[in-house]
Amino acid sequence: MKLSRLKVFTVTSLSTAFLVALVIILIVVTPLKEYIPGYPKKEYRQMLIRNSILVDSLENELQNKDIFFQNIKTIIEGGVPEDNYQNADTGTQPGDIVFQQYNHDSVFQDKILEEQLNLSLNANNSQNTDLSKIHFFIPVKGMVTNTFKSSSDHYGVDLVSTANSLILSVLDGTIIFAGWTLQTGYVIYIQHENNLISVYKHNAELLKNIGDKVNAGEAIAIIGNSGELSTGPHLHFELWYDGVALDPELYIDL
Repeated sequence: MKLSRLKVFTVTSLSTAFLVALVIILIVVTPLKEYIPGYPKKEYRQMLIRNSILVDSLENELQNKDIFFQNIKTIIEGGVPEDNYQNADTGTQPGDIVFQQYNHDSVFQDKILEEQLNLSLNANNSQNTDLSKIHFFIPVKGMVTNTFKSSSDHYGVDLVSTANSLILSVLDGTIIFAGWTLQTGYVIYIQHENNLISVYKHNAELLKNIGDKVNAGEAIAIIGNSGELSTGPHLHFELWYDGVALDPELYIDL
């Protein structure tokens, strides 16, 4: 049989294409790809998946922390923060990872956050907290002169007491703000367990600094009349739970 140049070229091209396809299939479906220079090993790919999930989780928690501290700033300035922790998300899904799919809400991810990052907001615990079972200390012995009125932006109660009375922490906690503001004078904010925050305004003197640990009933300030919004010596006391202002008289026998 006489071979023409066209037949030779066609046979050669088909043979070459077949061999290339065969090599590609062998590389893809067999462990041969592990021997290709530059191709990541299985353990490296697993590490990349883990790190991708870890970074995404860290971004979510950092964003939640930013929202938390923004809420604290809003409270300090006299505003009402938005309870939007559950809405924070970077938008990255495990399906975006090339190597394999991953369940974003898995127990494995939660363990990474709790044990390695230690940035959990403990939201689930706080939602199940029965505040009526918590024993609050009275911040100062005195008389309530102005009650909680959220409709008029008065998110706490005003207590009048004797001069130089000590202001006490209502629960164990950590000082997250201690300083001066133009409108409310010397102010202390205390972070407690279960996402509770207590606020003490218009003090004459602060006895604690940011970062200090305090016990329930421990003196943290001296009653005063500081700040532009003060109308006389008194304590303006606020109680916040999960970013929502509570009526202190419902939980503390003032």
